[in-house]
Amino acid sequence: MTQIAGAVAVVTGGAAGIGRGIAEQLIAEHATVVIADIERQALDATAASIGATGISVDVSDPASVRALAAAVIGDFGRVDIVVNNAGVGPQGRISDLTLSDWRWLLGVNLGGVVNGIDAFLPHLRANPRGGHIVNTASMSAFSPLPGLGAYAASKAAVCALSEALAAELAEDGLAIGVTILAPGSVRTSIARSLRNRPAELAGGLTDVDFAADPARAKASVWLEPRDVGRITTRAILHNDLYAISHPGLWGRVEARHQVLRAAFDKYPPIGRATGDDGSRTSTSQRGTR
Repeated sequence: MTQIAGAVAVVTGGAAGIGRGIAEQLIAEHATVVIADIERQALDATAASIGATGISVDVSDPASVRALAAAVIGDFGRVDIVVNNAGVGPQGRISDLTLSDWRWLLGVNLGGVVNGIDAFLPHLRANPRGGHIVNTASMSAFSPLPGLGAYAASKAAVCALSEALAAELAEDGLAIGVTILAPGSVRTSIARSLRNRPAELAGGLTDVDFAADPARAKASVWLEPRDVGRITTRAILHNDLYAISHPGLWGRVEARHQVLRAAFDKYPPIGRATGDDGSRTSTSQRGTR
């Protein structure tokens, strides 16, 4: 179990939204917090407002994230909690997307997590106290919606990466926990994601403000970022693999798993069978066709 009080924590995308909510809650629970963000003005304002250290970073750039890690270690001597939270969430139908759309969105949402792990995991492994990694995914990873295919793909990849990382760290006997934060509807500035998109990676993605849609706003429970901050710190303290902000959305996720369950019941393919222990056996060996 990672202790928050006295910990040194880093939160990317920490200048606003969920990142700021997590940073504020970590500070309330007596951690020393570094927030990192690509928006310098917002970063400086938030750092001064909440009592954090602000460091500029582009999470899609490995060198920038490594510089962030070096600065944290240089200033504080260690890192205990890493929250790979920075992300973008524009929409676009897959048939309308360009390769530039994919490069930008995956570069931030998935690349930001990969770069954070690359830069900070060696320091966590060297920390005798162990530590904790939080990777922000989304409910969209469990139940993709039309128009958000690229976003959902990036977040599903974050889930798979995090699950494998947790298993590997456990195999190594390391006291480093991993949490997948899967938020639903939260009042953030993600509806203005394109403001930070490089001009050379322009494409077909567009910003969408779901909170401004009366039907969607009425149908969803909208949380404040600080609510998600409390969910996140609870998951860190309990070493939970998943941190779910909207348990009421389980029905949508369950429906998807029922389809998957039906596929397992329908198959294996002709000519092959799978035993309960996971072994593969030829149907000819079992006397069947």
